Amino acid sequence: MDKPVRPDLQFAKEIIKAGGESLKKCYQCSTCTVVCSLAPEDNPFPRKEMLYAQWGLKEKLYKNPDIWLCHHCGDCTAYCPRGAKPGEVLGAVRKLMIKDYSPPKFLANWVADPKYLLLIFLIPILLFMGELFLLGYFSGTEIPRGDNGEMAYSAFLPAVPWIDLPFMAVAGFAVICFYLGVKKYWLDLASQYEIKRKDIYNCIYETIKDILLHKKFQLCTTNKSRYSAHILVLYAFIGLGITTGIAAFYEWVLHWKSPYPQTNIVKIIGNISGIALIVGIFLVIVNRSKNAAKQGIGSYFDWLLIFIIAGVGVTGFLAQLLRLAEIETLGYASYVAHLVFVFTLFTYAPHSKMAHMVYRATAMVFAKAALREEGVKKQEAA
Repeated sequence: MDKPVRPDLQFAKEIIKAGGESLKKCYQCSTCTVVCSLAPEDNPFPRKEMLYAQWGLKEKLYKNPDIWLCHHCGDCTAYCPRGAKPGEVLGAVRKLMIKDYSPPKFLANWVADPKYLLLIFLIPILLFMGELFLLGYFSGTEIPRGDNGEMAYSAFLPAVPWIDLPFMAVAGFAVICFYLGVKKYWLDLASQYEIKRKDIYNCIYETIKDILLHKKFQLCTTNKSRYSAHILVLYAFIGLGITTGIAAFYEWVLHWKSPYPQTNIVKIIGNISGIALIVGIFLVIVNRSKNAAKQGIGSYFDWLLIFIIAGVGVTGFLAQLLRLAEIETLGYASYVAHLVFVFTLFTYAPHSKMAHMVYRATAMVFAKAALREEGVKKQEAA
């Protein structure tokens, strides 16, 4: 016997407060499901998710991979006859899901609430200011120069222990939070749907390929420019990850000291990736502003991540230019600001919109394993 439906109006109010203000405008006409290019034929969305949200059916929303299969391309919002914004409603649900799945919950509350904005930046600021204090810079100690007498951030704030240790700690913290959250999410999905494919590794491979090619974004019709912006940011992060790996190899294995020549491979990849990041996030901002009427401007939760990523790119590039120009005071300030932005990005990754990349990938893998994407495959092959 089926369980009786028990509406939770308090949860529906939480969705509205989290950015789903247009939820009550939906009158279940199903236009959003018809126009969505990503919805599988046998398991379409987002009409049923809008209904679940209106009734506050938290369990049906959370234990549902379709919440994450939505890529918020804006097709549903553009064609909604009532002015509802299903993409933003689902975005609000995803925001609440991150809060529930990624421990500790208080960090998710900080990231989601503007009143904690100063606090989330104050922590890394105090950390690096404390390191500069311990190095004696506030008491008149002269800032050391590089081996060739040049301005060098590696001399100003040596990687070991002042940078590597705190960043390795927050990276480990983020990995643990993601592991616990994804494990809980996968078990919840498996409690509702049967895994029909046993080749999970192939599902993971297919998902990675989809992400790298941004195949889902290419299916969106209303806002095709999102593809270029998002793929630039994606590959910029991949390039910066490679840059960090090479730099770590130089430092820990070869014991080479930075700064490296501009012709070094680590500089070439890093500079190309840095430019791609700045251009990509600029296009994201332009695209969101230009398509606000069709897609929705986004919530504070969305814009906080955009601001942090922009901060990472701009301060990083500015720090390099100021170092090359030997403008010390502004250069060191820009470098510390860059460290603050990067630290913030990694520390709050499991609780910010950055978590989308992990939970969406998990949902995509599960959807393939449960054969919930057959309709989309037909569209892609057409």
